Amino acid sequence: MALGRATASSRTLAKSLPLLSRLPKLSGAQPRSARALGFVRAFSALVSPPSKAVVYEQQGSPDAVTRVVEVPPVLVKENDVCARMLAAPINPSDINSIEGVYPVRPQVPAVGGREGVGKVHLVGSAVKDLSPGDWVIPSPLSFGTWQTYIVKDRSVWQKIDKDSPIEYASTISINPPTALRMLEDFTSLEPGDSIVQNGATSMVGRCVIQIAKSRSIRSINIIRDRAGSDEAKETLKKLGADEVFTESQLEVKNVKSLLGDLKEPALGLNCVGGNAASLVMKFLRQGGTMVTYGGMSKKPITVSTSSFIFKDLSLRGFWLHKWLSSNDITECRRMIDHLLELVRNGKLKYETELVPFSDFHIALDKSLGKLGSHPKQVLKF
Repeated sequence: MALGRATASSRTLAKSLPLLSRLPKLSGAQPRSARALGFVRAFSALVSPPSKAVVYEQQGSPDAVTRVVEVPPVLVKENDVCARMLAAPINPSDINSIEGVYPVRPQVPAVGGREGVGKVHLVGSAVKDLSPGDWVIPSPLSFGTWQTYIVKDRSVWQKIDKDSPIEYASTISINPPTALRMLEDFTSLEPGDSIVQNGATSMVGRCVIQIAKSRSIRSINIIRDRAGSDEAKETLKKLGADEVFTESQLEVKNVKSLLGDLKEPALGLNCVGGNAASLVMKFLRQGGTMVTYGGMSKKPITVSTSSFIFKDLSLRGFWLHKWLSSNDITECRRMIDHLLELVRNGKLKYETELVPFSDFHIALDKSLGKLGSHPKQVLKF
């Protein structure tokens, strides 16, 4: 029963195991009637295969509380879809959920992961619009993607184009939408306008650069001073960045003197905080807006009084979970389809590292920064 409690849909599985134990066995003693045999066959056709899952029974350091376990079959009800997962990333929000510090997290015991792509394995009798072999992603986001098979209601799944590379299909639901929504929802940007952002080497930062470029919006990008910063600049410029500065390069009296022919930015994006956020605000034009969506430095944002009085700056925040909860699912899925189309057209690229599921703990250590800097880790099942 301990394994049963570890599934993504633990309550369903907890109910199914006693029922399974009461059914007549197909081997050994024979069923008493043809009717009983028919029931067993029908029932067995609506059970998922056994699965492997990354579970945690308490919150804490992910490398200490997670383990890979065998999970028994799960009942597939009439409106359910069983998907065999193809790939699922390890995101910072996944790590924070396991640590117990993310605002939205599942009850423990739980299976890790919220994002991924799977292939339909079987469907319940009432599901008519999905078939085995279709590719699906959880939309809206759903807990428990770090497992080989997932059973969830049909309403959770969005069918996607099979031509989408799995490393993109599995990572399309969090970072790219964050970039797109911030570019669209806070100010009206026209071709030729500029935006400024810190954390430009992050996945969101790279998506911002490319989505902006696809709309002829120019970008000013701020990165940390560290080894390899010159290579990072070149990488971002190849993606379409107009200007890339390290923080130390912006230690000048008037950062706007560095803009050249670029317009003063109307929109700034901040995922770092501290001094890096102050640098974003220095670039903003009169009446500009800075949107904060992260705080990697864990330092507060400090704003001068003059920034409010004389520049009339606006400071806003963005959390994708809130946006998804506030908008129609049709609009959310249309956005995902649009982003995947950009991927297939070569207009949206970012670096990931596919890792066999059997090497989960290595991928986790990389995601935790224990093994140096690495691309986003994507588990391949």
